[in-house]
Amino acid sequence: MELPVWDPSNVDGPTLDALRERASATRDTPWPVPLAGQYARYFRDGDRDSYEQVIWARDQRVSRAVALAAATGEEAWLDEAADGIALFCEQSSWCWPAHDDTFTRHGAVVPTVTDPYLDLGASEVAAQLAWADHVLGDHLDERLPGLRARIRHEVDVRVLTPFERRRDWHWLGLGGKVGNWTPWIHGNVLVASVLATDPARRATLQGLAAGGLERYIAALPDDGAIDEGYSYWWNGAGRLLEALELLDRPIEGRVRATVAFPHSVHLGGPWYLNHADGQARPAIDQPWALLHRAARRAGDAEAEAHAAAHRVPGGPVAHENQGLGRLLRALTDPAWRAAEPRPLTGGGDAWFPSTQVLLARDAAGLTLAVKGGHNDEHHNHNDVGSVVVALRGVPVLVDPGRPTYTALTFSPRRYEIWTMQSGWHNVPRIAGAEQAAGPGFAARDVAVEDAGLTLELGGAYPGDHRWRRKARLDRATGRVTVTDAWELAGGGGTTEIRWMVAGVVRPAEGRAEVDALDGAGTIALTWTPAVPCAAVVRELDDPMLSDVWGARLTRLDIDVSGLGPAGTLELTIEELR
Repeated sequence: MELPVWDPSNVDGPTLDALRERASATRDTPWPVPLAGQYARYFRDGDRDSYEQVIWARDQRVSRAVALAAATGEEAWLDEAADGIALFCEQSSWCWPAHDDTFTRHGAVVPTVTDPYLDLGASEVAAQLAWADHVLGDHLDERLPGLRARIRHEVDVRVLTPFERRRDWHWLGLGGKVGNWTPWIHGNVLVASVLATDPARRATLQGLAAGGLERYIAALPDDGAIDEGYSYWWNGAGRLLEALELLDRPIEGRVRATVAFPHSVHLGGPWYLNHADGQARPAIDQPWALLHRAARRAGDAEAEAHAAAHRVPGGPVAHENQGLGRLLRALTDPAWRAAEPRPLTGGGDAWFPSTQVLLARDAAGLTLAVKGGHNDEHHNHNDVGSVVVALRGVPVLVDPGRPTYTALTFSPRRYEIWTMQSGWHNVPRIAGAEQAAGPGFAARDVAVEDAGLTLELGGAYPGDHRWRRKARLDRATGRVTVTDAWELAGGGGTTEIRWMVAGVVRPAEGRAEVDALDGAGTIALTWTPAVPCAAVVRELDDPMLSDVWGARLTRLDIDVSGLGPAGTLELTIEELR
């Protein structure tokens, strides 16, 4: 495998202009410098974001400079790129502190340079340097002799040699469990392997990387679903598709199915169905050229059109925040440059048996999404049986998503975070108890029927309760109904059916009206019997949440305790026109 030929005569002008404007604004400023104290903060107080923001700012500055130097050959940009490359080579660690095992193995809160950890961050820098070497090689040899040798040395000792020698990395998937790290790191190692000077070793590295990709493919479900949701598709299945393109491997079977995943879970406009740690409104500036190329290779016209809908004619084809490799590929993709956008609308109905997620749509109004599954999914939230309802593509009954990552996020204390708890999802609180985490806490007797899903939720909770939920979209009336029927096995706590709502909420007896975000319209929630309901306002001070939902979310707690240990409640959701 070799990286594709770089042709500076075929680059996209508007993208270069935008890169030059941003790069010129920072060129004469000090480079972002990651500090030991910032690295140590993760181990001291759990803050990982401060260090990562510095790293990403440096990464993007290098990518801008490399792209400009490769496209123009201008010495000023070549020097800027070389400065950034040298700083990466001098950086103590390419690993992000949240992933480093420096503390558990060595008792250190700063990088142990003699024992580098190969994580997402390290693999990203290795691939970035490989791409830089690929497109700037002759220029570097002429202007900065010796820098390419330094690149090869650092990539070797930090990434290639550890990848060969240490085979206990969890992301290798050798134990059968894989996640988005598996294709992400293996794909980056595949790119970095071109820096190995010995052809036999290069072939060995590429064989090991291809083996990791195969393990990820084997774990993909036949329906192409990603249990981490749309946001993580880009750095899971999307990374796989990039790597397969470099290997000139066909897109078929379950890999072809996953090309369809983004448009299948699209709700409308910038909104997507989110589960786990995904956002309902992720950054619109995704690497759409990647999906466009994959869809073309897979022969998936709908996926190609979905990607093309994000193409702004005459605008930049990519951004440096997508990574250097993705930027360079988009810069020289004439089909992506010429892609004709069409209005971005939600897809059709979808059913993913592997994750037990159903989407049913009424083109004129409401979309219903229901989730079964279990509480040990990747980036898991305790959300078995959760329902999302969108009005004209804008979520109204919502899954909040996740706040900024900290040390708590992937620790044994994960479920202390409110957004991970079932109490802040659209599921019941049964006899004072919320859902528990673990693979055994799962939906049962899941059945798809006529634009709806029926499932047993009791097994997701402690105790021996029965809770049958049926959620259905009636296209004839444009209404969604959610019917809950229960038989409780004791317990003295309150039983409530909870609904997370985005927008302006006006509760009344047995009823609530909600003005949706983005001016999408107003819906009414009506429940029978008209039992009491309390509105709990959750102020949002984390940008990962407030950038999506605004200043607050409201939780409607419908108290069904008075209906006794066995009862039924029906909720109707409809648009008020």
